[in-house]
Amino acid sequence: MDYDKITAYLDSLVDERGIPSVDCIIRKNHKTLYRHLYGTSDKAKKIQVREDQLYLMFSMTKVQTMIALMQLVEQGKISLEDEVSKYLPAYKDLLCEKRSGNSISIVKCEKPMKIKHLVSMQSGLDYNLERPGILRVAEEKGNAATTRDFVDAFVESPLKFEPGTHFLYSLSHDAIAAIIEVVSGKQFSEYLKENIWDRIGMENTFFAKPVNYLSNLACQFICGDDGKIKAMEPTCNYQLSNLYESGGAGLISCTEDYAKLADTIACGGVSKSGKRIIKNTSIDMIKVNLLGKQSLKDIETTMGRKGYGYGVGMQVLLKPESIGSKAPQGVFGWDGAAGSCIIMDSYNKISLVFTMHVRNCGFAYSEVHPRLREFLYE
Repeated sequence: MDYDKITAYLDSLVDERGIPSVDCIIRKNHKTLYRHLYGTSDKAKKIQVREDQLYLMFSMTKVQTMIALMQLVEQGKISLEDEVSKYLPAYKDLLCEKRSGNSISIVKCEKPMKIKHLVSMQSGLDYNLERPGILRVAEEKGNAATTRDFVDAFVESPLKFEPGTHFLYSLSHDAIAAIIEVVSGKQFSEYLKENIWDRIGMENTFFAKPVNYLSNLACQFICGDDGKIKAMEPTCNYQLSNLYESGGAGLISCTEDYAKLADTIACGGVSKSGKRIIKNTSIDMIKVNLLGKQSLKDIETTMGRKGYGYGVGMQVLLKPESIGSKAPQGVFGWDGAAGSCIIMDSYNKISLVFTMHVRNCGFAYSEVHPRLREFLYE
């Protein structure tokens, strides 16, 4: 790797593209090969970004939720083939939309929703936070509403399609968080703390609340339709109440904590300190593409992920040659709504974590993340 080239590229994102700050850590087999942070963390753009800077991680949360789920799979407490209604009775006898030309009818689902449909975003749920059930629970219970309260309410509306037939990015992983609570008997945050955070030393990771006035939380920015990046309120709209813990988008963390997680996963589930959080065989399962032909078309057309499949909650590079990538088949990971990403290669035991804090920044996904992936193999 040409570290000077990586640094120049990262700096250009701040100096030329207007991203307030960037931070990147690359590790191989528990050794830090590279760390560079640049830019500012406040609204006025005067305070230099810190090594322990906190960020809203948004969908980077999903990586931890999937590791937690696979721990329970390893223990034989759950199976990807299990019906969701086994753990969430509200998910039995579901309704879904059936399309015929321009008409939509509501019918009973022919097959049950399974855990594998949730982890692979093929459940039929969507990411509409204005679903009638969500609004009802929010009105009735307010900040006392729990993760389970909201998740059960997701299916008060019909699914967008028959489970397993399409890929649609959705609240599916929030439902997984509720299932983990049912199976483990613990609050989701308690489970993550005991089984991931404490084991590998993630000391600055926790769930966001609806409003976060934290001294070390980086100012959140948003890219407008005009391409200009401006400051926005420090809120996470996916945190539906004080008690709700979103398995899909709820965490606050820092680059270093996520680098520990990425390194642990890339090294077969064993941390630098020798603590195992997941088996290598489970990591191999995460990397198995669960999408059929139609769903592969969906993830490419709706999210621009050409050459990628989707396994247990993470994208997996299936055809690097189709996108001219030097990365090997099997590189996997995910990203977040504020532009951060996590990239892992468990064959070469290498990982990259990149953080920034700008919402609606389309080029982060189409340009920045692919470029960072390629830097690992140049």
